[in-house]
Amino acid sequence: CRCASSSSSTRSCGTTPAAAERRCSGPATPRADPPRPAIQNDSGMTSLHTPPRAVVLLSGGLDSATCLAIARDMGFETYALSVAYGQRHAAELAASKRVAQALGAREHRTASVELGQFGGSALTDPGIAVPLDQDNTGIPVTYVPARNTVMLSIALAWAEVLGANDIFVGVNAVDYSGYPDCRPVFIEAFEHMARLATKVGVEGAQLHIHAPLIELSKADIIRRGTALGVDYGLTVSCYQADDDGRACGRCEACRLRAAGFKAAGVPDPTPYQPRSA
Repeated sequence: CRCASSSSSTRSCGTTPAAAERRCSGPATPRADPPRPAIQNDSGMTSLHTPPRAVVLLSGGLDSATCLAIARDMGFETYALSVAYGQRHAAELAASKRVAQALGAREHRTASVELGQFGGSALTDPGIAVPLDQDNTGIPVTYVPARNTVMLSIALAWAEVLGANDIFVGVNAVDYSGYPDCRPVFIEAFEHMARLATKVGVEGAQLHIHAPLIELSKADIIRRGTALGVDYGLTVSCYQADDDGRACGRCEACRLRAAGFKAAGVPDPTPYQPRSA
């Protein structure tokens, strides 16, 4: 998420990693959902014909793709939100378009908020190297200051306009890099703040921030997503993927992802960059 802000609405298109991006010819027509039974979400909202809406933060990575699939499986009409915050590469944003279409998001938007102008992270500042082939201790240099706070705030704004009382975010506090904004205490605090800071919250709506992956291992996340039909070959997790979305295989995100597929017993569909001799 960045600081100054311009927001643009982007429809999802494409079905395979890099090549599919080039085959896209235009915005996708929202997929018609089959008739649904009565649905009750955590807010106590029940509907026979119109499913409740939810905003899902979608980075284009493994976790957020699984989160979108879970929200769909719970019966929500999903509105996917990606954020261009000044990250090192655009491959994950391209992946988010593919994932949003593949998982039937009703709408997909990309908001631009220039956190990159502040630097302070290996993911936004070209002067800070991404650590390779090493385990991090403490909060790593890939932490982007206030990123999840800003992203959730944008999601909250869109949710209020949509009349959605539910927001999904794919944070994880088990196999993760130690980011402070991936902890349960942060999610609980943001949910409390959302109810105090919005018109709908003050008027009595019970806004919910869902973090369904927060206590799952990476292997469990992959198993859950696989069962829900997630095509992980469409996703990009690498901190320094190339323009074709190929992963470096050496950053912490790549290593956690690879270990997760191995532990889950699921073939790893990640395309990797050739290793230099």
